[in-house]
Amino acid sequence: MSALPQFDTAPTRVPMALADLDAVLALEQTVYPFPWTRGNFVDSLVAGHVAHVLYERSGSLVGYSVALAGVEEMHLLNLTVTPALQGRGLGRWMLDALVTQCRDERRTQLWLEVRASNLRARSVYARYGFEEAGLRRGYYPALGRREDAIVMRLAVAPSKGNDALG
Repeated sequence: MSALPQFDTAPTRVPMALADLDAVLALEQTVYPFPWTRGNFVDSLVAGHVAHVLYERSGSLVGYSVALAGVEEMHLLNLTVTPALQGRGLGRWMLDALVTQCRDERRTQLWLEVRASNLRARSVYARYGFEEAGLRRGYYPALGRREDAIVMRLAVAPSKGNDALG
Protein backbone atom coordinates (compact mmCIF):
# COMPACT_ATOMS: atom_id res chain seq x y z
CA MET A 1 0.00 0.00 0.00
CA SER A 2 1.13 3.55 -0.54
CA ALA A 3 2.48 5.56 2.33
CA LEU A 4 0.45 8.24 4.03
CA PRO A 5 3.00 11.02 4.66
CA GLN A 6 0.29 13.29 6.05
CA PHE A 7 -0.26 11.03 9.08
CA ASP A 8 2.09 10.06 11.92
CA THR A 9 0.57 6.58 11.86
CA ALA A 10 -1.73 5.02 9.31
CA PRO A 11 -5.34 4.63 10.37
CA THR A 12 -6.43 1.17 11.44
CA ARG A 13 -8.39 -0.68 8.73
CA VAL A 14 -10.66 -3.42 10.03
CA PRO A 15 -13.68 -5.30 8.68
CA MET A 16 -16.91 -3.36 9.14
CA ALA A 17 -19.23 -4.77 11.80
CA LEU A 18 -22.77 -3.97 12.90
CA ALA A 19 -21.26 -2.12 15.90
CA ASP A 20 -19.66 0.38 13.47
CA LEU A 21 -22.91 1.37 11.79
CA ASP A 22 -23.85 4.34 14.00
CA ALA A 23 -20.53 6.04 13.17
CA VAL A 24 -20.69 4.95 9.52
CA LEU A 25 -24.23 6.32 9.14
CA ALA A 26 -23.30 9.61 10.80
CA LEU A 27 -20.47 10.09 8.30
CA GLU A 28 -22.59 8.87 5.36
CA GLN A 29 -25.29 11.42 6.20
CA THR A 30 -22.71 14.20 6.51
CA VAL A 31 -21.15 13.53 3.11
CA TYR A 32 -24.02 12.61 0.81
CA PRO A 33 -27.30 14.36 -0.01
CA PHE A 34 -28.82 10.93 -0.74
CA PRO A 35 -27.06 8.67 1.79
CA TRP A 36 -27.21 4.92 2.10
CA THR A 37 -29.60 3.74 4.80
CA ARG A 38 -28.80 1.51 7.76
CA GLY A 39 -30.60 -1.21 5.81
CA ASN A 40 -28.23 -0.79 2.85
CA PHE A 41 -25.22 -1.31 5.13
CA VAL A 42 -26.83 -4.18 7.05
CA ASP A 43 -27.78 -5.91 3.79
CA SER A 44 -24.18 -5.50 2.55
CA LEU A 45 -22.75 -7.02 5.72
CA VAL A 46 -25.27 -9.90 5.77
CA ALA A 47 -24.50 -10.62 2.09
CA GLY A 48 -20.79 -10.88 2.94
CA HIS A 49 -19.66 -7.88 0.90
CA VAL A 50 -16.09 -6.70 1.38
CA ALA A 51 -16.59 -3.89 3.90
CA HIS A 52 -13.96 -2.07 5.95
CA VAL A 53 -13.79 0.90 8.27
CA LEU A 54 -10.84 3.17 9.02
CA TYR A 55 -10.28 4.50 12.51
CA GLU A 56 -7.73 7.05 13.69
CA ARG A 57 -5.65 6.27 16.72
CA SER A 58 -8.10 8.44 18.72
CA GLY A 59 -10.90 6.02 17.82
CA SER A 60 -12.63 8.39 15.39
CA LEU A 61 -14.03 6.91 12.19
CA VAL A 62 -12.30 8.54 9.21
CA GLY A 63 -13.54 6.42 6.31
CA TYR A 64 -15.06 3.22 5.04
CA SER A 65 -15.55 1.18 1.91
CA VAL A 66 -17.99 -1.46 0.69
CA ALA A 67 -17.37 -3.67 -2.33
CA LEU A 68 -19.06 -6.63 -3.95
CA ALA A 69 -16.83 -9.54 -4.92
CA GLY A 70 -17.73 -11.26 -8.18
CA VAL A 71 -16.18 -13.80 -10.49
CA GLU A 72 -12.72 -12.44 -11.35
CA GLU A 73 -13.83 -8.91 -10.46
CA MET A 74 -14.71 -6.56 -7.62
CA HIS A 75 -17.32 -3.80 -7.69
CA LEU A 76 -16.74 -0.82 -5.42
CA LEU A 77 -20.12 0.27 -4.08
CA ASN A 78 -19.18 2.95 -1.55
CA LEU A 79 -15.93 4.65 -0.57
CA THR A 80 -16.16 7.55 1.84
CA VAL A 81 -13.64 9.74 3.66
CA THR A 82 -14.56 12.26 6.34
CA PRO A 83 -14.65 15.73 4.74
CA ALA A 84 -11.98 17.21 7.04
CA LEU A 85 -9.46 14.62 5.82
CA GLN A 86 -10.30 14.50 2.12
CA GLY A 87 -7.35 15.19 -0.15
CA ARG A 88 -4.83 13.68 2.27
CA GLY A 89 -4.50 10.24 0.69
CA LEU A 90 -7.01 8.17 2.66
CA GLY A 91 -9.18 7.39 -0.35
CA ARG A 92 -6.14 6.28 -2.32
CA TRP A 93 -4.98 4.21 0.64
CA MET A 94 -8.37 2.43 0.75
CA LEU A 95 -8.23 1.88 -3.02
CA ASP A 96 -4.72 0.45 -2.67
CA ALA A 97 -5.98 -2.01 -0.05
CA LEU A 98 -8.88 -3.05 -2.28
CA VAL A 99 -6.61 -3.49 -5.32
CA THR A 100 -4.22 -5.58 -3.21
CA GLN A 101 -7.15 -7.76 -2.18
CA CYS A 102 -8.20 -8.07 -5.84
CA ARG A 103 -4.67 -9.21 -6.74
CA ASP A 104 -4.52 -11.66 -3.86
CA GLU A 105 -7.87 -13.15 -4.93
CA ARG A 106 -6.97 -13.10 -8.65
CA ARG A 107 -9.66 -10.57 -9.52
CA THR A 108 -8.65 -8.82 -12.74
CA GLN A 109 -11.02 -5.85 -12.74
CA LEU A 110 -12.32 -3.31 -10.26
CA TRP A 111 -15.53 -1.52 -11.27
CA LEU A 112 -17.41 1.46 -9.86
CA GLU A 113 -20.05 4.05 -10.65
CA VAL A 114 -19.62 7.74 -9.93
CA ARG A 115 -22.06 10.61 -10.36
CA ALA A 116 -21.53 12.35 -13.69
CA SER A 117 -21.48 15.67 -11.81
CA ASN A 118 -18.81 14.54 -9.31
CA LEU A 119 -15.84 15.86 -11.24
CA ARG A 120 -13.52 15.69 -8.23
CA ALA A 121 -14.11 11.97 -7.69
CA ARG A 122 -13.93 11.25 -11.42
CA SER A 123 -10.57 13.01 -11.52
CA VAL A 124 -9.28 11.08 -8.50
CA TYR A 125 -10.30 7.77 -10.07
CA ALA A 126 -8.82 8.72 -13.46
CA ARG A 127 -5.49 9.65 -11.83
CA TYR A 128 -5.56 6.28 -10.08
CA GLY A 129 -5.88 4.55 -13.45
CA PHE A 130 -9.61 3.96 -13.84
CA GLU A 131 -11.02 4.40 -17.33
CA GLU A 132 -14.55 5.40 -18.26
CA ALA A 133 -16.32 2.30 -19.56
CA GLY A 134 -19.95 3.31 -19.86
CA LEU A 135 -22.93 5.30 -18.69
CA ARG A 136 -25.91 4.32 -16.54
CA ARG A 137 -28.72 6.78 -17.26
CA GLY A 138 -30.78 7.91 -14.28
CA TYR A 139 -28.76 5.77 -11.87
CA TYR A 140 -28.57 8.15 -8.89
CA PRO A 141 -31.33 10.06 -7.10
CA ALA A 142 -31.02 13.83 -7.36
CA LEU A 143 -33.24 16.74 -6.39
CA GLY A 144 -36.37 16.42 -8.49
CA ARG A 145 -34.72 14.15 -11.06
CA ARG A 146 -32.28 11.27 -11.57
CA GLU A 147 -28.58 11.67 -12.35
CA ASP A 148 -26.45 9.62 -14.69
CA ALA A 149 -23.56 7.52 -13.42
CA ILE A 150 -20.25 7.12 -15.18
CA VAL A 151 -19.11 3.49 -15.05
CA MET A 152 -15.37 3.23 -14.51
CA ARG A 153 -13.07 0.22 -14.69
CA LEU A 154 -9.57 -0.50 -13.46
CA ALA A 155 -7.60 -3.39 -14.92
CA VAL A 156 -5.87 -5.14 -12.02
CA ALA A 157 -2.57 -6.75 -12.95
CA PRO A 158 -1.76 -9.99 -11.14
CA SER A 159 0.81 -9.78 -8.40
CA LYS A 160 4.22 -11.26 -9.03
CA GLY A 161 4.21 -14.87 -7.94
CA ASN A 162 0.47 -15.11 -8.52
CA ASP A 163 0.93 -15.99 -12.20
CA ALA A 164 0.97 -19.78 -11.89
CA LEU A 165 -2.14 -21.78 -11.32
CA GLY A 166 -2.35 -22.82 -7.74
